[in-house]
Amino acid sequence: MGKNRAWDWFRQAQDDLCWAKDSLKAGHYAQTCFIAQQVGEKVLKAIALHRGYAQVKSHSILEIARALEINDEIEQIAKRLDQYHISTRYPDAFPAGAPFEFYTEEQAIEAVSFAERLMEIVEKTLTPD
Repeated sequence: MGKNRAWDWFRQAQDDLCWAKDSLKAGHYAQTCFIAQQVGEKVLKAIALHRGYAQVKSHSILEIARALEINDEIEQIAKRLDQYHISTRYPDAFPAGAPFEFYTEEQAIEAVSFAERLMEIVEKTLTPD
């Protein structure tokens, strides 16, 4: 069996969180929300790999949390962040207009705070190899 890559996924999520914060500062709110969702997805995949899963195919934070039988604060955050996985990127997610026209600074700030919280929770369960 190969090396457990959990820490790699977590560290990439850390870097993505920096990217989300840069996007927030630049006023790219839809992109910030999407990146925050990606942070959540990656940290939960890190937990799965840490627990010995060979791979995780879902892009839904909520589905991953449920598969890992995590049903606390993480599940509540997942429900919010998963809303940003598709609608922040594809123009056909709305009847008209481009996604960047629909997302607000408040949503982006909240998304980043959720991503930060997931990082805090997950970091406690991981140790570097």
